[in-house]
Parts: sequence; C-alpha cells; structure tokens
Amino acid sequence: MLDMAAKVLHRELTGDPPALPPQRALFGAGPANVDPRVSRALAAPLVGHLDPYFLQVMDETMAMLRQVFRTTNHHTIPMSATGSGGLETILLNLLEPGDECVVGVIGFFGQRLAEMSARAGATVRVVEAALGEVIAPERFEAELQKKPAKLVALVHAETSTGAWQPVPEVAEIAHRHGALIAIDCVTSLGGVPVEIDQWGIDAAGSCSQKCIGSPPGLSPVTFGPRALAAVRRRRAKPTTWYFDLNALFQYWGESDGPRERAFHHTAPVASIYALREALRLVLEEGLEARWARHGAAHERFADGLQRLGLELFTPATHRLPQLNVIRIPKGVDDATVRRRLLERGIEIAGGFGPLKGMIWRVGLMGYNATPERVDLLLGALAEALKH
Repeated sequence: MLDMAAKVLHRELTGDPPALPPQRALFGAGPANVDPRVSRALAAPLVGHLDPYFLQVMDETMAMLRQVFRTTNHHTIPMSATGSGGLETILLNLLEPGDECVVGVIGFFGQRLAEMSARAGATVRVVEAALGEVIAPERFEAELQKKPAKLVALVHAETSTGAWQPVPEVAEIAHRHGALIAIDCVTSLGGVPVEIDQWGIDAAGSCSQKCIGSPPGLSPVTFGPRALAAVRRRRAKPTTWYFDLNALFQYWGESDGPRERAFHHTAPVASIYALREALRLVLEEGLEARWARHGAAHERFADGLQRLGLELFTPATHRLPQLNVIRIPKGVDDATVRRRLLERGIEIAGGFGPLKGMIWRVGLMGYNATPERVDLLLGALAEALKH
C-alpha cells in the first residue's frame, strides 16, 4: 500500500511515472557493467552493520580481498568511500606535516596523489613523465639520492593516459633508501598483475567499479607491517576522523584485538554484499585467467581499431590492456561521436585537461572484457565514424 501511495503521489506531483535508468553498455573509464550475480547480491535483505551475519560478511570480504591483492596483510578492507577516499586514507595516515614525499606523476591521477600528499602537510617532490609515458625507475633512485623521503607514491595504472607504470623496481629502490612505497592501483587491480607482498608494497588503494566488477562506492585498501609501524609512530593523530586507520579497525577488527567490534560508521551493507560476490567471481575465474582475459580483449580491440584506421595513444611498451586510449582523427568531433554512441546505449569516455578533445578512453574491464562485448563496441564505433 505504501508503494502504491508513493507512486500515486509522484504522478500527482509530476504528471509522469518514475523514469527507469537507461540500459547502457559502459565502456568508459569506470564504472563498468557488472555480472548479474553481483546485481542480485545488491538486492539481498539488509541487516544492521553490527549484525552477527554482517560481521561474517566483513570477514569473508577481507579474506577474499587479501587473495586478490596477493597479500597476507590483515589490514585489508573495502573503505566506505570511492577510490579517492581509499587513497586519502593511505596518505593521511602515512604522512604528517613536514614529512618528505616523492610522487610519480604520469597524468591526472598522479597529480591528485601529489595534491593529497601536500594537503596532508608533506613536502612534495614530483618526478614527472610526459603524458602517455612512464617514469624510468632510475629517476626515483636519483631523486632519493638527493634527499631521503618518508614515502614514495605513484600510480600503477594511469587512467587519464592508459600508461602502465613499472612498480617492482621502484619499490626496491624506495626501500633501499629507507622510504615506504604506496601505489594507486584503482584501474589495475583485477585486470593486470598486482603483487603486493611479492613486490614489497607497503600500502595500496583501489576501487570496486572497474576490473573487480562491482558498483562504485567502495575502495579496497591494504596496509603492510612497515606502513602500520609508521602509523603507530605518528607524533599526532591524523587530521581526518573518518579515515583514521586506528579507529577504522576498531570496527573491522584488529588481528590480535577483541572479537567484539566497536561502531565507527554505518557501513554500506548492500555494497559490501555486492563486492563480496564480485570477489567470489574473480577467484572462481582465477586471477591469472582474468588477467589473460583482459589482455585478449585488448588485443581483439586493438586489431579492430587498426581495421577502422584508428591509433592508440599510449606506446605499446607500457600500454594498459583494460584502459585503451584512442587518438581522435583529424576532422572527427569528439563529442559528436560519443553522443552517437550514447544514443545506441554505449558509453565511452573523453579526455580531460591537456588531452580534452584529443582522445577517447575506452575501458574493457571486468564483465565487459569479452569478445562479444568488444565486437559490440567496435561495430557501434564503426557506424558512428561513418557519419
């Protein structure tokens, strides 16, 4: 009866029935479409965020995230925030006013790490590469030889340019010079290898809505023992209450702490249901198989682009398979093509900043990294370019 009354009231106020969201094939930079199993998980009955059942869901989600991050770190959780919130959690806990931080910048999201680090009060030194390029590890070596730093932060998969930054060599250099290393793996986790323990990464942050295959709103993060030791050595509490790591784990549970959980915030229960199901799908498929599937989708897409006379912007030596950046040909209007695609129910992303109007960014992530979905996109793109 209440639902019917709400519908009647809406019609009286607007004259129209409520509009349903359009069906879209989401080939932008995220979110991507999700598996039907994930959608069904979202509709499961809600329980309270301290309900015994939900505490079990939290533990299961943490355990699966550790497997996907390839780590044994206990402090591995989905932050109740988008990827940006997870990265702020890392930087606001690891950095204090006056700390030295070296940030690798290969695009917009590297610049964002630098901005977050500066807002944490750190003295930020930037090591930068041209758009589409990556930073040679020896440049971090040279920067740390000039002056030590507490933290080296960089983007593993730069979403604005499609560049795939080498990480293991940088981690070794950072540790040799006494620095921690933190990475933004928002676009890489679940799509290409991310080996937290093997590479010696101290902290990493990702998101739910890209290669992991869940709706937006959560940010998986992981903190290793060196990072946790730095948090415990802080001279003062972080300036953030919501992202304070020590407070968060009174809710998520310390590995050696009391079983009873303390309230911190109201967790997004349905979103965590969905993430848990998405992680199940990742592990059922197998990480290596999932990485290979993303690579195969990229190869099929690149071959199709070549037949259409289109070029990829990012050099092949460090090109992400799951985020394809296309040069827009001369005489082709960026917005017109994207509008025609959207009219057919297909979304791709444009460039921004210096690359606005010059590139399209096409995500082949998670559920969308299949031959059928790639062919759907290529056919629609060919039709849009004809006009």
